[in-house]
Amino acid sequence: MRVLKAVATALVLAAAIPSIAAAQSPMPPMGGPPPIQGTLLSVSAEGKTTATPDMAVISLGVMTDGATAQAAVSENATRMNALMAAVRRAGVAERDVQTSNLSVNPQYQYGDNQPPRLTGYQANNQVTVKVRDVSKLGRIMDAAVGAGGNTVNGVNFTFQDVDAQLDRARTDAITQARHRADLYAHALGMQVARVISVTEGGGYTPPMPLPVMAMRADVAAAPPTPTAPGELQTTANVSVIFELR
Repeated sequence: MRVLKAVATALVLAAAIPSIAAAQSPMPPMGGPPPIQGTLLSVSAEGKTTATPDMAVISLGVMTDGATAQAAVSENATRMNALMAAVRRAGVAERDVQTSNLSVNPQYQYGDNQPPRLTGYQANNQVTVKVRDVSKLGRIMDAAVGAGGNTVNGVNFTFQDVDAQLDRARTDAITQARHRADLYAHALGMQVARVISVTEGGGYTPPMPLPVMAMRADVAAAPPTPTAPGELQTTANVSVIFELR
């Protein structure tokens, strides 16, 4: 009798185990994405856009020497004020001129087997200037040099709205990725069912530097310094996972 009771109890427990396991198994979330039924395809693509830059960034400044630090700084301040006034008269807004370097350094003369000899001081003041009308770039540089500027540390062309260029490159990257996915799907006798995920890589707009401009003594009589903005290419990268069926 005891044996029969034990067997009956075991049968009841065995029948209950599947129900318990089913109750403990996680249910798929309501409204979630449907399960993957086809083949996954991962595609990486690069989008590009090319356009003429509409802004230039230049570094202008004044370097002066003096017997004392005060003399070097005083001369530098006079010429730098003239430079900044000339740049503004040439059409640059005050918000587009920013000091980027200001320094005063002693100058030494070195000889063989002799201690360094102080010969004076050098003051250097540099400003970064944004030129929002690139057609005025040459005239602005000439105005700065004509007012006493003697250092020009190159020119970088860029865009006032970099994000707009990146958005065009991103759109092209998605187009390229979908085109490639359709190509693979056709080769496999399948079709693109849906997009599983999209991951964006880094976008890049390389600057276009120009060499340092040569200083000229006859700025007023000469035509404006010629500049050529050319074109800049902006790129964006994406990785897309598609489901093929």
